[in-house]
Amino acid sequence: MKRFLIVNPFGIGDVLFTTPVIRAIKDSDPDSIIGYWCNERVKDILENNPNIYKIFVLSRGDLKKIYHKSRWQGIYKFINLLCQIRKERFDAVLDFSLDHRYSLIAKIIGIKRRIGFNYKNRGRFLTDKIDLDGYSDKHVVEYYLDLLKPIGIKPKNYNLELIISPTCKRKSENILAESGINDKDLIIGIAPGAGASWGRDASLKHWPAVRFGQLADRIIDDFGAKIIILGDESEKPIADIIINSMHKKPVNLVGMTSLEELSAVINNLHILITNDGGPLHIAAALGKKTVSFFGPVDPKVYGPYPCDEKRHIVLRKNLSCSPCYSKFRLSPCQKNKECIEKIDVEEALEAVNRLLK
Repeated sequence: MKRFLIVNPFGIGDVLFTTPVIRAIKDSDPDSIIGYWCNERVKDILENNPNIYKIFVLSRGDLKKIYHKSRWQGIYKFINLLCQIRKERFDAVLDFSLDHRYSLIAKIIGIKRRIGFNYKNRGRFLTDKIDLDGYSDKHVVEYYLDLLKPIGIKPKNYNLELIISPTCKRKSENILAESGINDKDLIIGIAPGAGASWGRDASLKHWPAVRFGQLADRIIDDFGAKIIILGDESEKPIADIIINSMHKKPVNLVGMTSLEELSAVINNLHILITNDGGPLHIAAALGKKTVSFFGPVDPKVYGPYPCDEKRHIVLRKNLSCSPCYSKFRLSPCQKNKECIEKIDVEEALEAVNRLLK
């Protein structure tokens, strides 16, 4: 088999978790061809990966938005996508979607080998399947690498990978220069949101915004750092709370960068301080140091990869009820987010100090 299609319709972290799979396939056979089917929101983090031959952009969520505006436009986009994928004559699909519809489509368009997870018996159209009831005892990356076993590829230890274009690197340097930041400054970023994947439940992963502000002030006073607040348009209200609570104003880039530009700015940081979310995994993929706050989610499964305590410090409070996100379900919180609310500013400041030594 030479031609592979990877299917992952999820968010930033999940897509980056598949980059070790891509690397393993290429290491096994440098002449292999890899296509990637993802959603519109994450395509920027794949476009510069030299190991990906072609990107197909249209998830179920994307299609629903198009269909809502125009039924015929939705039908056209979907049929056009299927024609594009079919034309490539892929030998195998690695399906990370946990959704039987993607493997059904792969079968209809003639992809003979269909490998994926049999979650809730949704693997009925797969030719090779691994039973799964959730990710629990190891990192998601290691679950993803398991899908290579049916095709005889034995992966090594890989890091996440993210390639930024030279053009975007220069643009990010200009953005920082216009904000009064140069390459001699100690630059620390704060990403106080939690990404779009959790929707209305994202606040359950948020360390209090006011504490981010208090921490930022302490970092400026103690280390003379320049602080940059990062996030997308939806996270502006959180950024406003942080900025209004600070005595010394940071650089605010929330809602002002594309995903690739965000990645390029993170690439200039010395440390990223963040909740559990996409920016954390972008930083890990770029080899940046991180301090992250985890509450309902198990960092052993969804944390920075690989887990290197010299580069990535995870702060959380171990409670009898945590982690409460298990088998893709979130239990109602009975303790008012104590697992993350009880992390204080001094603990976070000490974590930053450890990474700067």
